[in-house]
Amino acid sequence: MITVAVYDTRPYDRQYLERSPGSEQLQWRFHEFRLNLQTAISANGCQAVCVFVNDRLDRPCLEALAQVGVKLLALRCAGFNNVDLVAAKEFNIPVVRVPAYSPHAVAEHAVALLLALNRKLHRAYNRVRELNFSLNGLVGFDLFGKTVGIVGTGRIGRITAQIFRGFETRVLAYDPFPAADWARQCNVEYTDLHTLLAQSDVVSLHVPLLPETRTVLSVPATRWMMSKTFFISGLFPMIFEKSYSLLSSRLRY
Repeated sequence: MITVAVYDTRPYDRQYLERSPGSEQLQWRFHEFRLNLQTAISANGCQAVCVFVNDRLDRPCLEALAQVGVKLLALRCAGFNNVDLVAAKEFNIPVVRVPAYSPHAVAEHAVALLLALNRKLHRAYNRVRELNFSLNGLVGFDLFGKTVGIVGTGRIGRITAQIFRGFETRVLAYDPFPAADWARQCNVEYTDLHTLLAQSDVVSLHVPLLPETRTVLSVPATRWMMSKTFFISGLFPMIFEKSYSLLSSRLRY
């Protein structure tokens, strides 16, 4: 029987993994702590490890895993920026990941964040709890007729764009690899990043964390944005960490 060490787990991780098809053929070891060089010894006796976004699989950690006999690294996420793939290949540890991480759920959540921000639901909730039903400071705007910019049109970005089209917004998109057929079908306009940031009332980021995307929202790029643009991101904060101070001054909240 294959023994799998699962790191950074929560009760729902254990619930779904133990109920998944074929789980009876595996012996699970669930750990709440994260996997890194200091905790790699806990994988001793396991043939595979299952990790999440905050586990750190750098060269020293992978070397330690190889030394205790780990033969497979499984990521229960789509991103793999926390894994040294070169070192994994060197230590002969195959790396597998989730090809599509609940794209509809992530897209719907991004839109929900915008609606909560625009309609100030977080403030309204606290105010109503105090029996204050005043609308002062809680009025948002209609998405109808506004321009929404989608940066990155992978699975999640495309679904997000389609949801925004349902609000009868104009949707602009930027991606180095445009999906032209999809754009024509969904009435989405591809454009350059400068134009998207300059014309969008709402900007939604949907790109992976790669060396090329770390500067997608650089300081010069943020200056193109309209004053007080709504900015929605379900991404790694490192993508816009260098422009955060300037970006925060231009956000509506």
